Amino acid sequence: MILVTGITGQLGFDVVKELERRGVEVVGTTRNELSLTTEAGAKNFILEQKPEVVIHCAAYTAVDKAESESELALTVNGFGTRWVAEACREVGAKMIYVSTDYVFGGDGRTPYEVHDEKKPVNMYGYSKLLGENSVSAILDQHFIVRVSWVFGINGKNFVKTMLRLAESRDKLRVVNDQIGSPTYTVDLAKLLADMVATENFGTYHASNEGFCSWADFAKEIFEQAGLSIEVEGIPTIEYPTPARRPFNSRLSKKSLDEAGFERLPTWQDAVKRFLAELKQ
Repeated sequence: MILVTGITGQLGFDVVKELERRGVEVVGTTRNELSLTTEAGAKNFILEQKPEVVIHCAAYTAVDKAESESELALTVNGFGTRWVAEACREVGAKMIYVSTDYVFGGDGRTPYEVHDEKKPVNMYGYSKLLGENSVSAILDQHFIVRVSWVFGINGKNFVKTMLRLAESRDKLRVVNDQIGSPTYTVDLAKLLADMVATENFGTYHASNEGFCSWADFAKEIFEQAGLSIEVEGIPTIEYPTPARRPFNSRLSKKSLDEAGFERLPTWQDAVKRFLAELKQ
């Protein structure tokens, strides 16, 4: 049996759908069954259910709020993940921990390799790095999967925000000096389901293929949606936020290739399929 945490979030929702589609026995949890704010809350359900695999999608993901709610972010993403990993060790379960490009500092223009220096520039990234460190220290049977710019049907994301803003505006100013890759949860869910069927443990980067800025991302969304919205690219300095963002979020997929896992489709193709999913 596979246990998936955070099924009310974008990724957890699609991971459960993908596993059910494959005929895998899966149990999904919300914070009612598995709370990451206390040790007992994080461990007890896993110890009772004794899953063979835990796919840990639940997280504190409010990047800007994490600057003012640092204690909560650190508890959920750092300590909460450690408690989940300890419970997995106790029941002998494999674990997938979904992490983020924000563990890197965002320097340079080349894609980050999995073992490059970690230098988070905001509290969210720091809290997720604490989770990574716990998982790798506690469990041999682990996968750490870093993703970026996530979007899916079940939750808030950049694509939905752009489409909503387009309803009342004909011009938008969008940051053009942060470069990375969008990640469609449907595609990521398939990869995670493939991973847990193997023993190819380790750290991976998994986002859709190709790189873009947020402004490029917005332009592609509007073009594919058939909307005549002008996108003006602006530097980050003109769009201040409580949390700093890395300028370079490019992730190398070399680790996927070396382990024999299939890369995700292009981000443009992912946008096309997501827009179709929104219409269903």
